[in-house]
Amino acid sequence: MPSLVPSHRISVAPMMDWTDRHFRFLMRLISKQTLLYTEMVTTGAILRGKDNHRYLDFSKEEHPVVLQLGGDSPVSLAECAKIGEDYGYDEINLNVGCPSDRVQSGSFGACLMKDPDLVAEMVFACKGKVKVPVTVKHRIGVNGKESYEDLHHFVSKINAAGVDHSIVHARIAILEGLSPKENRTVPPLRYEDVYRLKTDFPDLPITINGGIKTHSEIKEHLMKVDGVMIGRAAYDNPYMFYEVDQLYYGSKENPPSREDVLRELIPYIRSSLARDGKVHHILRHILGLYFGERGAREYRKFLTDRMHLSGANESILEDYLKR
Repeated sequence: MPSLVPSHRISVAPMMDWTDRHFRFLMRLISKQTLLYTEMVTTGAILRGKDNHRYLDFSKEEHPVVLQLGGDSPVSLAECAKIGEDYGYDEINLNVGCPSDRVQSGSFGACLMKDPDLVAEMVFACKGKVKVPVTVKHRIGVNGKESYEDLHHFVSKINAAGVDHSIVHARIAILEGLSPKENRTVPPLRYEDVYRLKTDFPDLPITINGGIKTHSEIKEHLMKVDGVMIGRAAYDNPYMFYEVDQLYYGSKENPPSREDVLRELIPYIRSSLARDGKVHHILRHILGLYFGERGAREYRKFLTDRMHLSGANESILEDYLKR
């Protein structure tokens, strides 16, 4: 049986340009328990950037929330992990799964799976700096190192280094010839490899990621592994999480309605605009709130027609709720 790691049972994947603080706040209105991740933040942005507060700041309501770091220097990653811990993040995650050209040019992300010893050093260095969990999100392999034996070797290295949790995207990354979008769909899913990892490393919490869209699929995976991470489906249909706390965490509270979510967003938008935010930066994340419902197209049109107008503010939602 999988070891029980309640905080990791259900999570939303880190997604560049999507899982910013506004989206995380939205998700927290829908589910209090789902584990949330930041977008990947590079060590250079934190250590050499002029405004790392912009990358690291988050709302207290977002807990539990994980800071995902990108880099390949154990020393720099450890320093950034400590900064993240001091900011109040609940966990530090190392990105060893992103296949984009930009990440590869920095010699980190999925290409690091070719160097398990370096990733183990990264984990060990971070563990020496922080008290919060240090985790790794990775693929099942990369082209040229795509066998189960390669995956087992990689996980054995990070496990020996003390990694607290392994989040596994059940596809290899093809580092040449495919776009990041294609790398999320073209390489075939190999869920059985992730299940086998859990059998081989029974004491290591393991979360599965990749192509999971429904609660029936989530429940099936949870029979074999400790946690399930949802990516694009969470962004396209955030309200699929409305019963997560009841289904997977034993909550007795009534789940929020979509209208409850919109009402709770209104004061958040107001406070964000007072800090020079832009309303469309928030509203773009809620376009999928009525995914699959009658009137969803009209809802999206109502928001998109208004959110880019000069002076647009929280009254857009107030007006929608009055309809």
